[in-house]
Amino acid sequence: MDKEPKDKTPSPPRVGASTDLPHDRMTVQRFREAFPRARWSDSLNAWFVPGRTAEKRIGRWLAEMEAEADAFADEKGRDAFVFDPIESVYLEATPATFQIRTPYSRSVVNEIREIPHARWDGDRRLWTVPYRSFDELRRRWPAIEAAAERSEPEARRARREAIKGAEEEQASKARTRERRRKRYPVPADDGPPIERAIGTHVGVVFFIGTHGELADPATVSTFYFPAAAGEEYVWALWRAGALEELVTTWPARTPPAQHEVDRGWWMPTLDELRIARRDARSRRRAEERKQKDNSSGEKTADSP
Repeated sequence: MDKEPKDKTPSPPRVGASTDLPHDRMTVQRFREAFPRARWSDSLNAWFVPGRTAEKRIGRWLAEMEAEADAFADEKGRDAFVFDPIESVYLEATPATFQIRTPYSRSVVNEIREIPHARWDGDRRLWTVPYRSFDELRRRWPAIEAAAERSEPEARRARREAIKGAEEEQASKARTRERRRKRYPVPADDGPPIERAIGTHVGVVFFIGTHGELADPATVSTFYFPAAAGEEYVWALWRAGALEELVTTWPARTPPAQHEVDRGWWMPTLDELRIARRDARSRRRAEERKQKDNSSGEKTADSP
């Protein structure tokens, strides 16, 4: 008598969710207490929690753990500040966060943006930094304070007076006029790709074309980079990149080689792209504020 074939239909997958935890005994213990039905899965290399709502429950538990860790880190940072405070006219320690208010300075902005969890409060025109980031704030504070002091109106005025009429002032004005022309010298026989993010000696730009106009080597060396002997350069027109373009640009894996630096252009690195993205965000915020102000002005003019 023939044997009936065995049913080889695979069993349906179990309903539930998996999560990977740090290799920390206390964390695992608390996880097991919160999810007594959780089991380790060798096939998933993760903890598996059965149930249709497992994913939501795991998400809530992880959020609570993160909030608890942040609260502990804030308390630790607050204690460190009380023991060794930062005393500065630019910094105020409130019960919840540090508040930083300085004259505008690109250097200040760049430093603060490197502090974890720092946030710009547009309504109050100041930066907030949680106590958990106190160590990084302290490390960067000397540079922040020095840049803020240099940006005070009196300090700016003193520097302008010091160089007024001097060769440095004339050179600075000439450099500004040249950069506003949004042109850049490139080798006539080795130009960069068009409409791609390119690293240059003036930052990350997007080249849009060239009219073939020859660039004077003296102008190249004075305002851009040392012109190579015997090299022929042409002016290439460029534009600043939009934030969306810069965010989706994949950075070069290695810094530019010396021959690329000498050539004048290269594929941008991650650090260069970060600076360009910050500038793009600043331009976008400025444009949004301008549009908001214009809209408010139109409403005021229309009101009876």
